Amino acid sequence: MAKILVVDDAAFMRLRCSKLLTENGHEVVEASTGREAVDQYKSNSPDAVLLDITMPDMDGLSALKEIKAHDANCKVAMVTAMGQQSIVMEALKIGAKDFVVKPFDADRVLAAVAKLIA
Repeated sequence: MAKILVVDDAAFMRLRCSKLLTENGHEVVEASTGREAVDQYKSNSPDAVLLDITMPDMDGLSALKEIKAHDANCKVAMVTAMGQQSIVMEALKIGAKDFVVKPFDADRVLAAVAKLIA
């Protein structure tokens, strides 16, 4: 179906999300930091990105800005913990298309991906 870049510094979150997406027919590329996300985006040209906000090295907003600068048409959904509404609003202004709240619901993740690649 689509190539999805899953970005989260927590290995179990990447694994859980990657497994869900793979089981639903998607190809998955992973990154554990914002810097790695930008590099993976540039080298893999994914159809969509699930991007964690809080990460070491480079946070999700900075990574979103760099990805957006590289590809103005990027399709990104932010992955957020509860209580990060102001950051989510800023991400949406920058160009994120959607957001998913952790701990995520499988159907919500699949809906976000479907929206991104539609």
